[in-house]
Amino acid sequence: MVFYFKARPEAGDYTIFMGLDKFENEELIKYGFPEDIWFHVDKMSSAHVYVRLHRGQTMEAISEGLLEDCAQLVKANSIQGNKVNNIDVVYTPWANLKKTASMDVGQVGFHNSKMVRTVRVEKRINEVVNRLNRTKVERTPDFKAEREAYAAAEKAERKAQQREKKRREEMDRLEKERVSEMRSYKNLMVSDKMTSNKQIASAEKSLQELEEDFM
Repeated sequence: MVFYFKARPEAGDYTIFMGLDKFENEELIKYGFPEDIWFHVDKMSSAHVYVRLHRGQTMEAISEGLLEDCAQLVKANSIQGNKVNNIDVVYTPWANLKKTASMDVGQVGFHNSKMVRTVRVEKRINEVVNRLNRTKVERTPDFKAEREAYAAAEKAERKAQQREKKRREEMDRLEKERVSEMRSYKNLMVSDKMTSNKQIASAEKSLQELEEDFM
C-alpha cells in the first residue's frame, strides 16, 4: 500500500507519496524514478517520503512551499520526530540512495553524502499536515510495471530525439548544398558577363578601325 498526497497548488502539480511500511519502502527504493526526491527524519525512524518532480527537474526546482510540505509530512509520520521540535529532515535524489545486501529491509545509505541536503523543521504545522491528509489516496501500485513503462517511454523519447537530430542534420546538409550551388551559379553568371563585356569592347574597337580606314 502506498499513500499519495497532493502538494499545495501554488507549488505546482506535484505528487508526494510514502509506503505503508518498510516492505513498501523497499519496493520504492528498488523501482524509483530519476525525478524522485527522498525525504527522511535525520537520525530517527520515520516514513520514507518522496516527491516526484517533473521530467528533467532537479532538487533546485523544489520551492520553499513544496519543501515544507514534504518535511512536515515526514515529521508527522515519525513516532519520535513528531513529538519533538527542531528536528532535521534530510533529502536527496532517489539515484543517490545506496542499498547493500547487508542492510535491513527498508534501510538505505548514500552513494554521495555531498548530494544530501538538510532542512530544519522547528515544529509541526497542523494546518499543513491536515491539508495534505485531506488529499490522501491509498493505492497498491505495480512498482515494476510502472518502472518498465517509464523506461519504455524514455527509450521511445530518445529514439524520437535521435530521429529529429538526423532530420535536422539532413536539412542542414541540403541547405548547405543549395547555398553552394547558388554561389557557383552566381560566379558563373559573373564570368559570362565579363566575357560579354570583352566581346563588346572588341567589336567597338573594330568599328572604330573601319571608320579610320574610310577617312
